[in-house]
Amino acid sequence: MLQDIFAGIPLGFFLAFLLGPVFFVLLETAAIKGFKAAVFFDIGVILADIFFLSIAYLGTSKLLNSIKDDPALFIFGGCVMSTYGVITFVKEKKAIPHPDDEDGIRKLKKGALFQLMFKGFLLNFVNIGVLGFWLGLIIVFGPQLEMDPNRLLVFFTTVISTYFIIDLLKILLAKRLNHKLTPTRIYRLKRGISIVIIVFGLVLVSRGIFPSELEELESKVEHVIPKSDNDES
Repeated sequence: MLQDIFAGIPLGFFLAFLLGPVFFVLLETAAIKGFKAAVFFDIGVILADIFFLSIAYLGTSKLLNSIKDDPALFIFGGCVMSTYGVITFVKEKKAIPHPDDEDGIRKLKKGALFQLMFKGFLLNFVNIGVLGFWLGLIIVFGPQLEMDPNRLLVFFTTVISTYFIIDLLKILLAKRLNHKLTPTRIYRLKRGISIVIIVFGLVLVSRGIFPSELEELESKVEHVIPKSDNDES
């Protein structure tokens, strides 16, 4: 079991630093709303990961491969993500409480915290690429772990736990920016995050509309990137 734990830790580190809309929104939430709010948001993200991981494990490989490459799902997920980004961009106002208000996060009610958790779940859920990511891990690491349910549980629990711990460190670091955020900077940050979400949504939509063109572009990029000696061996 120890070897499965040690194998899962590096993967958890990698997952924690993947750049996507969740990464940026997590840092924004920590910097503006505080530690507790960001933790609830991150719990929602991880619940979506666990949901997709469960589907990848319980579903058949043939069915999941057809689902994860379905253009309609990419278009749907991308539209939801882009719409969310547009709405948050348009509704954002400059009338934002000053970040020096230390009691700001304490005034968040339980309902608001659970809304943040749902926001994290939804933002991760609509990205159909997450399903492909977990399916890929099942396909790659499953045979190495002999598809043993106990070994898989230990391995993926380690991956998600490491991912969550690194996220907590990111939240703590982002929270230190709180005192440096003026209302104007908060306004610009939130609108910038909205634009990032819109861009990621459009990328998903384009992947659904132009799947073959994007695959061709990805293959060209792979040929341009020089392979190391280890890869060639």
